[in-house]
Amino acid sequence: MNVADLKIKNLVEYKNQIYTITEIFQSVEKEYFVHIENDIQRISVPADSIKPIKITEEWLERLGFSRTFSSDQSIRYERPEAFIKYDIDLSSRKILEGLKIYGNAIKCRYIHEFQNIFSCLFGKDPSLHYGYLKTES
Repeated sequence: MNVADLKIKNLVEYKNQIYTITEIFQSVEKEYFVHIENDIQRISVPADSIKPIKITEEWLERLGFSRTFSSDQSIRYERPEAFIKYDIDLSSRKILEGLKIYGNAIKCRYIHEFQNIFSCLFGKDPSLHYGYLKTES
């Protein structure tokens, strides 16, 4: 992962487990590392060893989205904010898939990207359900 895309509190994957980034730092040798933690452990690893988490329907629900439309061609999820939507294109072309904010399509395939966009828009992190991340309001 590109360390420039990461922020504190981003969710990432490391060795098939979900972690929260708690610190990003550069070593004396100029390599980037991240402190990551979950309910089981807290570790430091090279930033290039962590992986992004792909947005799925399950993750959309954890991010506070609800399914509002479903057809043979697409599925739409919406958050309580009326202007944030996520469309899943069921066709092989995937032209319509992705995050929509005020009707504008935004490239957003991973959880950390959504967290960063949401944080920029609202000045806070999105609440994640099912105990993955508790955030301030």
